[in-house]
Amino acid sequence: MMMRLGDTWNCTNPACNARIQVQTESRADGVNPRCVCGARMKKKYTSPVFRYLDFLRAEEPVLSGQPGRENGRG
Repeated sequence: MMMRLGDTWNCTNPACNARIQVQTESRADGVNPRCVCGARMKKKYTSPVFRYLDFLRAEEPVLSGQPGRENGRG
């Protein structure tokens, strides 16, 4: 598992509850790091953010009516 700069890892042992913050990037070959107590550590889950769909949440502009009919006459 890739450990990136600034990641926070939490110990899974409730008696220990240690937390580390990564200061240097490193690559462990598919294995989560171990705490000093011996338990595996996990990153806090963050739900994915779909930024490329944000434009769908924008409100549509309000149209003032048909063009050329500002005063109600045709």
